Amino acid sequence: MINNWLKVNFSDFFTKKAKQDKLRARSWFKLDEINRKYNLFKPNINVIDLGSSPGSWSQYAINKIKPNGKIIACDILSMYPINGVKFIQGNFCNDKIFYKLIEIGKNNIQLILSDASPNISGISLIDNKNFYNLLIKIILLCRKVLTKNGNLVMKIFYNREINRYMKIISLLFTYVKINKPIASKSKSKEVYIIAIKYKF
Repeated sequence: MINNWLKVNFSDFFTKKAKQDKLRARSWFKLDEINRKYNLFKPNINVIDLGSSPGSWSQYAINKIKPNGKIIACDILSMYPINGVKFIQGNFCNDKIFYKLIEIGKNNIQLILSDASPNISGISLIDNKNFYNLLIKIILLCRKVLTKNGNLVMKIFYNREINRYMKIISLLFTYVKINKPIASKSKSKEVYIIAIKYKF
């Protein structure tokens, strides 16, 4: 009872805090918490931000990678411009957009962020398949653009396939953990896979 009350009230807190601080979304706090724990951002690194709209993760990241870091953001939805962020509108699972990201990334990306999610149908077989396909696409992107010792943060919805996802990612990264930030809504099944030190 007490834990549920705290989670609900923390949820309200982060929503209000985001508006108060003129942040684009409450998800800013999720990335902040993840970064405080795993220290993902360094000055001058290059970042890809998938599922970026409305831009809170890019908004957070650009201030961490100054003075010479760059961000490539991508989303199906439009996103209001951010200085230092190159935005590509489209579905990164589409080959045209995917290869555009590869061309711009040019094996020089140190961090891939993904807050993207497929449309949720509520039918587990369909949703699990869609999340798996998303995972594979992101792994292919890692293979093409991520530098050795680069990192990945990827949203996933907790389901019975999560151990399978973890095993696949563990083939590519030295350290893989699941994290659910306090700023995530308590009723949401979303968690984040944190993958550290790309091996290749």
